[in-house]
Amino acid sequence: MRNTARWATTLALTATAVCGPLTGAALADPAPVAGSLYAPSALVLTVGHGDSAATSTPLRAVTLSCAPTASGTHPAPVQACAELRGVGGDVTALTARDDVLCTKQYDPVVVTVDGVWQGKRVSYEQTFANSCVKNSYLSSVFTF
Repeated sequence: MRNTARWATTLALTATAVCGPLTGAALADPAPVAGSLYAPSALVLTVGHGDSAATSTPLRAVTLSCAPTASGTHPAPVQACAELRGVGGDVTALTARDDVLCTKQYDPVVVTVDGVWQGKRVSYEQTFANSCVKNSYLSSVFTF
């Protein structure tokens, strides 16, 4: 009986010592810092050759974070974020530029966007006839 009580006490103390700090940290809410509250805007953009993302292998993928500041592995994050802010994060609202002429060669390029824009889930896939058409429609957003 004494050994059972000793084992129960040892087990309870060990569990409290190991798990106690973990549960306190998990339940505590981080204190908000003034001026640091913002809706997240972080995206992963991919480009690949093919008719759809399901059948093509991405050739390149970059990250783009637009809040609180423009950053990521995208080569022009400031310009890309500005364009996305201009259309409220709606990638389908980006329009073709007038100053680009493209051939009618069919060499399909598929682009995808997955992530969060101002706290809302974003998922986009579009297939373009060729790279020139892709670059004309999306200017700096998919130029990577």
